[in-house]
Amino acid sequence: MESRAETFLERASVFWLVAALAVVLFATSNFPWHLDDYDQAKQAFTSFEMVQQGHWIYQHTPNGWVATKPPLVGWFSAGIFFVVRSWELAWRFPSFLAALALGGLIARAASVYGRAPAFIAACAFGFNLFTPRLATLVRTDMPLALILFAIGGLIWEKIRKRETWKARDRVALFLLLVAAMLIKGPIVYAFLLPGLVAFQWRTRGSSEAVTAWSGWWPWLASFAIFLVWAMGGIWFVPQFYEHVVLREFAGRFSEEMHRPQPLYFYFPHLLHRFAPWSILLILLPALALRERRLKIRDALRAISPETFWLCAWSLGGLLVMSLIPSKRVDRIFPVVPPLCLLLAAQLASFQEREKSRRKAMAFCGIAVVLACLLVPGYAAQKIALGYREKRDALANFGQAVRTEAEAHVWQYGVVGGKDEAMLLYVRQTEFLDPDLAAVKWKAGFLDGLVVAEDELSGLLPRLAGATPSKIGMSQAADGSRRRYIFLLCSGL
Repeated sequence: MESRAETFLERASVFWLVAALAVVLFATSNFPWHLDDYDQAKQAFTSFEMVQQGHWIYQHTPNGWVATKPPLVGWFSAGIFFVVRSWELAWRFPSFLAALALGGLIARAASVYGRAPAFIAACAFGFNLFTPRLATLVRTDMPLALILFAIGGLIWEKIRKRETWKARDRVALFLLLVAAMLIKGPIVYAFLLPGLVAFQWRTRGSSEAVTAWSGWWPWLASFAIFLVWAMGGIWFVPQFYEHVVLREFAGRFSEEMHRPQPLYFYFPHLLHRFAPWSILLILLPALALRERRLKIRDALRAISPETFWLCAWSLGGLLVMSLIPSKRVDRIFPVVPPLCLLLAAQLASFQEREKSRRKAMAFCGIAVVLACLLVPGYAAQKIALGYREKRDALANFGQAVRTEAEAHVWQYGVVGGKDEAMLLYVRQTEFLDPDLAAVKWKAGFLDGLVVAEDELSGLLPRLAGATPSKIGMSQAADGSRRRYIFLLCSGL
């Protein structure tokens, strides 16, 4: 007999209501939109440079450094721009669409365990402090998580169905690995290979026909494609070796180039940001051990191969990423989707024991209610705070500059470089050096100039006839002191 909690979790109307809430949460959590933090300007500039300057293989940052990530997500943003003709949407659609696709894949995969486990897995993905924030952030974390889950899910399906790897499966794996490599490089290995090694070690000598290993060629061939891109950059792009190979890749393993974090850094962040689901991942196994009265060693031996793969996949990636000195909270996000699927598998293990199933369903029902209240509430609070602090002040200033300049067909530039996003807000491809800006102004090549407030005292005497536009000085974003002004030649 089904409990009230189980009836609630299996109701179709509840599923679609929560799904609609998740979509709204994904779309709005980063309001007001801006590019001022988390290296969003660097990622946005790649697609902008592709369209404006035709640099489709290697790009730069707004300050002229070599872009450190492969171009696949930039290609998607550029393609979306040609359709929607809006950079604000083009920069954010790849993450948003990846979030929707990833949520659908998780729910579909978890449906093999039943409707309630699938619903819980989908809720765990949608209602935590990771996913809504990354769903429209201009970064590569969400697209990478989608591809990694597709790879891990393919391996999980092979293990669950006890199927051997066929040529078609290896081609699919190869294409997914190529996509992952062209999003963020060999970091894909950190999230998948530790779990593969652990799984193959556990099943060594087993008579059961189950393997997670596809063979070498999909992994080596995809890495070879990445090496072609990297070697081309080293050969043809100045400073590529210094910025990408030494600083971005090798520097992650050094405590000198990037700010190091302690070994345990990711564990408390994951426990906090993935709550209440992280608590359920600990609570449900503890409940199962108590009900069955099993020792931990016996319980580990009883885990099915597909569930063990989910554990090895998620925990292996977490462990390896923890060993890398350079850390940022969002980098661990790709372990969240397999944890959602693992939660569904844990819940399904209670199906045969009615008393413990009722308890597990009750805990899950409470988690759903709490998550659907607290996570949107937290997002709403952040949105209100963002508008109150005017975090989009520079974005609004840039929009005003573009509107006025386009209305009068003015040629303008921007002086600076400290605020990388300003270059994108005014839709320019490079910052002007103050000396060059003064020369262009004097020669009449510029009708207007966007200048930071702290540059005015040194530059304004060299700009003959410069007057502030009707836009005036921008407001300081997020309480910062840096402001900008749009100067025009007198008589315009």
